[in-house]
Amino acid sequence: MKGTGFFADSTPLSVAEIIAITGAEAQDGADLSRILTDVAPVDLAAPDDLTFVADSKFASQLPSSKAGAVLTTARFAGHAPAGVVVLQVRKPYEAFVAVARKLYPSSLRPTSVFGTAGIAPGAIVHPSAKLGAGVTVDPGAVIGPRAEIGAGTLIGANAVIGPHVRIGNDCAIGPCCTVIHSDIGDRVIIHTGSQIGQDGFGYVSGASGHVKVPQVGMVVIHSDVEIGSGTRVDRGGIRDTVIGEGTKIDNLCQIGHNCVIGRHCIIVSQSGLSGSVTLEDFVVLGGRVAAIPHVTIGKGAKLAARASVMNDVPPGAVWGGFPAHSKRQWIKEIIAVQRLAEGKPVTGPADAATDAASPAAAAD
Repeated sequence: MKGTGFFADSTPLSVAEIIAITGAEAQDGADLSRILTDVAPVDLAAPDDLTFVADSKFASQLPSSKAGAVLTTARFAGHAPAGVVVLQVRKPYEAFVAVARKLYPSSLRPTSVFGTAGIAPGAIVHPSAKLGAGVTVDPGAVIGPRAEIGAGTLIGANAVIGPHVRIGNDCAIGPCCTVIHSDIGDRVIIHTGSQIGQDGFGYVSGASGHVKVPQVGMVVIHSDVEIGSGTRVDRGGIRDTVIGEGTKIDNLCQIGHNCVIGRHCIIVSQSGLSGSVTLEDFVVLGGRVAAIPHVTIGKGAKLAARASVMNDVPPGAVWGGFPAHSKRQWIKEIIAVQRLAEGKPVTGPADAATDAASPAAAAD
């Protein structure tokens, strides 16, 4: 945000430029030459800020807003005070994000913490490693023998890139990451402190103890994947761990060995996948979802936060609970337990109305 110095490449935009980016429609008489330099929530916005109002929860704050301009729908356009440029658009938040991306391009991926161009003093690059044009290597980073780093990629401070690792073009490997036994596509972002390609957790247990299973696979990460800070992705045991194109993984997740994650999945913070779990394309896992080994979560399925997956999940299903099952049934069970605690009958005439009113009924 302005004045912090964290995003020095911020580029002011005129109202006319914002209209071009978003397709919004300005009210009659709007000053299209007005310059906006920042984005802010509706209650904190200043005269040179762009804000947005997408729903009634925040519409009550719009009449007192001091924003320079607001992206909003026709429903809330009349709430804006005089002096605020009203830009009507069907999806205000999506439009706001498009503008914020233009204002702050450097916020979208890790950048050099040292202002490095090329290989910084203190970085160690093995002579047999191959670095493409425009690669940045920050102080303290180590790039091992025969590693290949594609053009335009950043290797952050104190990151470790192991022998034979291949990283594609325009990637960003954040500070203190470790990437070993891995093959990574283009435009992949791995945030601070993530560990990719370490041993999977595999043992054969017997009367004399636990015998370690060799983990001889690797991690394959396809293009346009983003992995949050502190996440771990284990290499495969006898097959590769794979993360499909466009998938986004939040902070503090665990991806076990041999997992295969499809394209454009979303995995939210603190979720954990045991070994050999399969996620088909477009799966969404809420926070703290857990899955036992060898289960398959079907295409487009959604798991509610803290769901524990003990069985295969059908494509398109919405599940929750422990163990995870149909979210509709899960909500019914919660209501039944509440009734028991209140001394009420578990079933009764209110069931049908409660079921119909439940958001889960629509989602299931």
